[in-house]
Amino acid sequence: MSAWELVAENLAFPEGPTVMEDGSVIVVELGAGKITRCWNGRSETVAEPGGGPNGAAIGADGALYVCNSGGVDFARMCNATGAGAEGRIERIDLGTGKVERIYDACDGEPLSAPNDLMFAPDGRFWFTDLGKRYGRIAEASGLFNASADGSSIACIHHGAVGYNGVGVLPDGKTVVVADTFQARVYAFDARVARQSPRLVATVPGYVGLDSLAITAAGNICIGTLQEGGISQVSLAGEVSKPFAFDDPYVTNIAFGGADMRDAFITCSATGRLIKTRWAEPGLRLAFHS
Repeated sequence: MSAWELVAENLAFPEGPTVMEDGSVIVVELGAGKITRCWNGRSETVAEPGGGPNGAAIGADGALYVCNSGGVDFARMCNATGAGAEGRIERIDLGTGKVERIYDACDGEPLSAPNDLMFAPDGRFWFTDLGKRYGRIAEASGLFNASADGSSIACIHHGAVGYNGVGVLPDGKTVVVADTFQARVYAFDARVARQSPRLVATVPGYVGLDSLAITAAGNICIGTLQEGGISQVSLAGEVSKPFAFDDPYVTNIAFGGADMRDAFITCSATGRLIKTRWAEPGLRLAFHS
């Protein structure tokens, strides 16, 4: 196992790490329905949106935008259903903790279980909808693009198995998506509306793929389930596993630090946020500097 240091522990299924200018890291606690800031071994609650907050990113206005699946029934390991379990995109004011719902539908169809998001330099964001799973029901998954002010949302692709992590490559022209259940990485043209994906690579082994981050060189770093750790995929389809970890739910990675080589990783089964040094710098996100 690679060298690492503990940033925070006793978190309730942490995901969506967001590295802030002051060196702190904001995570969502999926199991507690809240947003938490972590630094120097401490943590504090920023907001309590409820439901199942997941992927998160800072927008051009400095607010935190969050994918909320509506909640998870951890006893049965399936999505929550019923009142309050609606899938939605939320805007959170980090100064006041105010939570505002900006999307819960697209083209008249309700969102199911929004999972991960990333802002593009143009101020719009890309997000995935994993689709709810409960009983014997598995809802379809999709990729969406939306404006931050709540005025415009578009479905790029729907009917997928389990779209999870999403990222915009450094060229700004390519969007990549990790499919949890197929362990595949797909690419989309960011300049085209509705389209079918292009297969980039399949990660071998009994693994699932979760959320992701992009390096400055365009490599795709993905939280890897079952085996644990981070898998790395190049756009040419080369697959490696540069970071292994003894947690079956390594769900997410985010880059920060002065040289963008500090990698913050959520280990959700054990409730930890850890930090390690990456071999190459991560991509500096559009509105995090």
